[in-house]
Amino acid sequence: MTLRLLSTAAVAALAATAAQADYTMTILHTNDFHARFEPISKYDSTCAAEDNEAGECFGGTARLVTAIEEARGRAENPVLLDGGDQFQGTLFYTYYKGELAAEMMNKLGYDAMTVGNHEFDDGPEVLRGFADAIDFPILMSNADISEEPELADAIQKSTVIERAGEKIGLIGLTPQDTDELASPGPNISFSDPVPAVQAEVDRLTEEGVNKIVVLSHSGYGVDQRVAEETTGVDVIVGGHTNTLLGDMEGAEGPYPTMVGDTAIVQAYAYGKFLGELTVTFDDEGVVTEATGAPIIMDAAVTENEETVARIAEAAEPLDEIRNEVVAETASEIDGSRETCRAEVCEMGVLVADAMLDRVQDQGIDVAITNGGGLRASIDSGEVTMGEVLTVLPFQNTLSTFRVSGSVIVEALENGVSQIEEGGGRFPQVAGMSFAVDPSAEPGSRVSDVMIGGEPIEPDTLYGVVSNNYVRNGGDGYSMFIDARDAYDYGPDLADVTAEFLADQGPYEPYTDDRITMQ
Repeated sequence: MTLRLLSTAAVAALAATAAQADYTMTILHTNDFHARFEPISKYDSTCAAEDNEAGECFGGTARLVTAIEEARGRAENPVLLDGGDQFQGTLFYTYYKGELAAEMMNKLGYDAMTVGNHEFDDGPEVLRGFADAIDFPILMSNADISEEPELADAIQKSTVIERAGEKIGLIGLTPQDTDELASPGPNISFSDPVPAVQAEVDRLTEEGVNKIVVLSHSGYGVDQRVAEETTGVDVIVGGHTNTLLGDMEGAEGPYPTMVGDTAIVQAYAYGKFLGELTVTFDDEGVVTEATGAPIIMDAAVTENEETVARIAEAAEPLDEIRNEVVAETASEIDGSRETCRAEVCEMGVLVADAMLDRVQDQGIDVAITNGGGLRASIDSGEVTMGEVLTVLPFQNTLSTFRVSGSVIVEALENGVSQIEEGGGRFPQVAGMSFAVDPSAEPGSRVSDVMIGGEPIEPDTLYGVVSNNYVRNGGDGYSMFIDARDAYDYGPDLADVTAEFLADQGPYEPYTDDRITMQ
């Protein structure tokens, strides 16, 4: 009897010790991949095979296969998560839509992802096909999809996975302004992320889940607000702003960024980095330690040969289009996100000039295009159609229309209203100039608007060329929806830009004072 009592006491003591044991897991994560299945150059654009062989390229799914396998081998309780925007960005998406993304994500073994705004670029139907093809849940808590039959039963607000007997809650977020950024259709409404996340946290907590990760395609700033204004969120795996975190050059903050007990991470974009965050929780599910770093996918990471072969096979239908040399540039054309969403940039000048050049003889005065539509730089030398399509992947067409001078000023104010956030609506222009005061309140930042060398007249009608996305209200340009004489079916913007480049001979990139920052 005594021996039995001692044995029972010993078991109880061991159980108490186990109950107080810390739990450690490793979160591997990607975001904003944008169909970069092949390696990319340092400009985030197409990387030539010879440059890849010379060790000058980054990323590509074949490197991620190797890196994720190695990380799983050294990690404790690993999970693999994605912060959204797998869709759009290269000819692979143009040709395969979500099919190849689903195949490669299944191969990599993702545990969950959130819906990015670009997952809606081709409407709910394409997203539904992708959701049906993947082997893991796709999440979005801050959207009402109950009236959209294509998605109502395909996307969850949250889910629970298990590792080593521990339950981990996963919650998805997409941008609140997705209806302006993409094409979700009329049946979906988007809401503030904070109450949406808190509602799911509370529900999961009631179910006994005390380790909660938010997959947020909402941007670094919004992620910090969510961390500040909610309770119970342990980790936020971010996306949307292509934010690099860590102690390397160009990083915007620490990895992880801690807001209270919440660890926020993001891993730039395009598969150039694999995020690796190791998190330790106490018995109450509170984060006691969070450490890690984004791992650069450079030539030191060996490409998985089977994956290289599969992607080469998938690329065969695309090669004739993208390998065609269409122009030459005397030096690199800067199309970086950092410049094109904040000030006049070389790629913005090129594309806006090309747009206006194509339609100026139709009585069009100015060109306005969104900086977020420019997705890469182009290096010096020969320019292939593949490079142009990487810069302009959205299959947007030229739109021409007429609006008053006051509407143009309203559009410019919208365009510069999100400079601090790196908003994609920043206007790159041609045929006009204006000044911006970023320190002023949004709505009163623009001044000195000139068209054709003369001050803009509020009541005068001007001819404008943009792309069909902006003309139809994308990126907040709702003031263009009711424009006069609107025609949205012009040539593809990528073709217009390629032909303009070809006509220039070796193109000399430049910027000027069409946009001045005060």
